[in-house]
Amino acid sequence: MISLAGRDILHSWGKFVFTGIGLGLLIGVTLVMAGVYRGMVDDGKALLDNSGADLWVVQQGTLGPYAESSSVNDDMYRALSAMPGVEEASNVTYLTMQVRKGESDVRAMVVGIAPGGNGTSAGWPPYLIAGRQITRSHYEAVADVATGFALGDRLTIRRNQYTVVGLTRRMVSSSGDPMVFIPLKDAQESQFLRDNDAIHQSRRRTAENPAFNRPGVPDLLESVNASQATNNFVNAVLVRLDPGVDPDQVAGDIEKWKRLTAYTRLDMEKILIGKLIATSAKQIGMFLVILAIVSAAIVAFIIYTLTMDKIREIAVLKLIGTKNSTIAWMIMQQSLVLGVIGFVVGKITATFAAPLFPKYVLLLPVDAAMGFGSVLVICALASLIAIRMALKVDPAEAIGG
Repeated sequence: MISLAGRDILHSWGKFVFTGIGLGLLIGVTLVMAGVYRGMVDDGKALLDNSGADLWVVQQGTLGPYAESSSVNDDMYRALSAMPGVEEASNVTYLTMQVRKGESDVRAMVVGIAPGGNGTSAGWPPYLIAGRQITRSHYEAVADVATGFALGDRLTIRRNQYTVVGLTRRMVSSSGDPMVFIPLKDAQESQFLRDNDAIHQSRRRTAENPAFNRPGVPDLLESVNASQATNNFVNAVLVRLDPGVDPDQVAGDIEKWKRLTAYTRLDMEKILIGKLIATSAKQIGMFLVILAIVSAAIVAFIIYTLTMDKIREIAVLKLIGTKNSTIAWMIMQQSLVLGVIGFVVGKITATFAAPLFPKYVLLLPVDAAMGFGSVLVICALASLIAIRMALKVDPAEAIGG
């Protein structure tokens, strides 16, 4: 049997091709947006994987170093290291900021790592693609290649300058910002200490307060001033457990005896995915729904237009005894072919466009398969309006004026 849909498509191939390209661009945007969400989830998991921790110990009542501000005394790691089941405990700080190089700057997460570690220690970058790990206690840095820094570059963080001695890859924050690793003491100074002018003004206001002129108070003032010049806090302590140890049991012991909050890997995934990117996921979902509606409207409009253009031909088909099911299938085939063309164009567009986005875009085969199925369903539903109109055509129109 001659394919009526095929012959009609060949007759008006220009409309099909250009409509398919336009639809394909929409589908490409849809696939990229789904890839952005997948990339956000993958960034969060990569952050947890690269930390090398089994437990994240943070200030009591906070959601951890990636979701909320947290301050823990930097000597707490010693007490945690002595607990049963703990193999290693390492201090770490996190601060998202603009890292300056010359006249330009890059938004990055600055990570302070404890001295004496290496690529296998919790908090340290697990591998390098160039250079070496930090070996000095000050003014050295390891940067992710996404920052654009190269070995030997000098970058500025607050008042200090650092030399890039190593490069790593896929070390990112939950929001996709590349990481820069510096020694812990430098990171503490950058995050917690105030600048000299602020400290001077605070001391002046304190000295001018009449309440501090009483006997014995000046000594207390000196103690306060000294505390302003030092810092004894970190954002979290990363804990690595002995093999076979139950993380929930150790986390419970830490919360019970140390009055801190300890999160397992599963807990941190729930926080990162369920809380940090939940709003973004909803927003992306709304855009996907809007794009699906727009795509359906485009397909419905073009199929309706093509059907209107051949009303007389459809009447002739009815006049010679063609079944309604055959006519309906012809229109639906055209709609499905349009969807296939659009999906192919969209998949190619998304594949080539994904690396150009500043955020990580992860295109998964399962998303492509689901997208293809969704496109076919949308196109089939969009053809129902044209099918309904075609089935109402009076065969007498074939012999009319």
